[in-house]
Order: sequence, then C-alpha cells, then structure tokens
Amino acid sequence: MCVAIAHDQLSLMGGIAGSEKVLLALRKLFSDAPVYTTLYNSEKIPDFFSQWDIRPSFIQKLPGAKTHYQMYLPLMPTAVEQLNFDGYDLVISSHHSVIKGIITPPETLHICYCHSPMRYAWDLYHLYLKNDVKQWQKPLVPWLMNYLRTWDRVSADRVDEFIANSHHVARRIKKYYRREAKVIYPPVDIRRFISTNTSEDFYLMVGRIVAYKRHDLAIEAFNKNGRNLIIIGDGPERSRLESPAKKNIKFLGRQSDDMIVDYMQRCRGFIFPGEEDFGIAPVEAMACGKPVIAYKKGGAIETVVEGVTGIFFVEATADSLNEAILALERVTWSSEQIATHTTLFSQERFSREIIDFLEIQLNRHQKRITEYF
Repeated sequence: MCVAIAHDQLSLMGGIAGSEKVLLALRKLFSDAPVYTTLYNSEKIPDFFSQWDIRPSFIQKLPGAKTHYQMYLPLMPTAVEQLNFDGYDLVISSHHSVIKGIITPPETLHICYCHSPMRYAWDLYHLYLKNDVKQWQKPLVPWLMNYLRTWDRVSADRVDEFIANSHHVARRIKKYYRREAKVIYPPVDIRRFISTNTSEDFYLMVGRIVAYKRHDLAIEAFNKNGRNLIIIGDGPERSRLESPAKKNIKFLGRQSDDMIVDYMQRCRGFIFPGEEDFGIAPVEAMACGKPVIAYKKGGAIETVVEGVTGIFFVEATADSLNEAILALERVTWSSEQIATHTTLFSQERFSREIIDFLEIQLNRHQKRITEYF
C-alpha cells in the first residue's frame, strides 16, 4: 500500500506543538511515507526532520515565506490544491489550517486527522481580528476570511473520513463542516515522564504564547496572589505580556524537552487557562503526577478529572483562577493516581486506534471503488 502524509506548515515557530506530535506518531506508523506540506523551514525544526522525504508547496519559494508565512495565507488554498497525490492508496492529512483541502484521485482514500477547523476563520475570528491584525489590515481581513471560510467549508467535502482529536473538536467539525468525526485522542509519550510526590514553590505554564491560550489571565491572577509562576514557551504575545508581569512571574522562553520535564516534575501545579482543542501539555504534567488547574471548557474537560487529577475554574477571570489555586492547595493529591490516569492517552493506544480505524475504512473504500469503477 502506497501512503502519503500531508501536514500544515512545518515551521515550529513556538516549538513542537500537539499537531507535530501527531505527525511524528503517524510517521512512525508509516516510515516510508513522504510528507507534503505548505512550507518547510529546516532552520526551525529538529534535525531528524531532514531525514524525511518532505515535499513543500510553491509557497516555499516565495520571498520571506519561511519566517512570515502568514502573509501568504490568501495563497494557501491554491498551494495545497497544487500538491499531487496521484498513485497513493491512502493519504492522511494532519489538519489545523488548510491542508485538508488537498485534492486526491477517486481511488485514493483521504483520512483527515483534524486538530481543529481553521480557528482564526471560525470560532476565534473576532479574537484574531482584535489581537493579531495590524490596523492597516483590518479593512481587508473580513473579505479574506469570508473567502477562506467558503473554501474551508467546500473543501471539507473532499475528505472521505474525519478523525477529531477530541469530542470538543468533533462538535466543531459538525458545526462548521457538517461532517461526523471519529474521536481518537492524540498520542502523549507518557513513558518520558516519571511521577514525583515532591513539589517546589512554583506553578507552571508551558506552550506557545498566543492570545487564545490566555497567558494574560494567568499573569493577572499571579500578579494578585503573589505566588511564583514560571512560563515556558515563546510567541507573539510574549513582549506585550512581560511588561505587566511582576517579579514573581518568570518567562524562560523556549526550553528543551528535558528541561520542560524537569520543571513539570518540580512544580506545585500546572496552569491551563485557555480553551484548547485538546491540550497535550496538561496531560504531560499529569504524567509527572502534578495536578492541573484548567478552564472548564474545551478539551481539558476530557482529560482532567475534577478532584482527582486537577481543579477546574468556571469563569475566565483572575479571581476565578485564584479560587481554583486555593482549592488545589487544600487537597492532598496522589501523584500515582494522577499519573495512572494518563495511560488513556498513551502513544500505544493512539497507534492501535488509528490502525484499527484505517483498516475498517480501507476495506469500505475498496468495496466502494469496486462497485463504482
């Protein structure tokens, strides 16, 4: 069987995210599969990617695309439609932006693992317009997004079957694409983590510093409560948020995987204040035996167990977050019980569920091809 993988841009400007971890797991299952992508920035991704057969779109050759690929967003639909998948039996797209819009031949089965419908065009559109768009761009963005939403909806019909990374995302696929999706949680390499009973006097956040992850909310809360907060990660919001942060809040920027694990094992708790599609980082913190304080929306509802592996706060306010911190500090947590819960999200479970789903869909697709052709 001839297999290809398609993935949105490989630039990793804020470090390896959940979508790239899914890509790594898929590439492990199909080690000979070429990876088609809109853009490949070899200077920003780990060296082992250079050993892969990576095939970028024409966006790769445009001026400044590797570092400012967002300015070519209007060209992305055309770019993915130019990628050629003739001769493949199976194509798996790892989608959060435009890549599911690829065009595959009738005999090719296209499975989309959807991390999220295009968030800046749909549910986060107004937040994107408010925080991430320059003043001179604002009159143009509504017209661009109208075009992207139309194309995004129409191109969803090119996918044979959807997989969602959470029930939260499956509901959004149903809302925006009018399609059903099988839920398979993304893989977490829980074997890398060792749970610990000890903790030091600080809380931790890990992830790209972008508006929807709500670092601003955490900073406001910790400015008020005076507790120590360490923030690992980088992103466009960092420079804006460092100024109001008091001395008890430290920004460490991007760190190695080993350093992140070290901080997770030593923190008092993990702060997760945004509404995420799934959220791998809190699962990794739980694999270290650490409780999570999470906003009670999105994928966190599916990974955090109230009172067992963490605490929810229900309002997106600093006061509500601080109440959850106080609640966490009143509980005696079992690091072993917290870590055991994360086996539900292991890499082995992901691989098994993906293979089982693909076998079923390939058999169904082959029957359809036989009937129609």
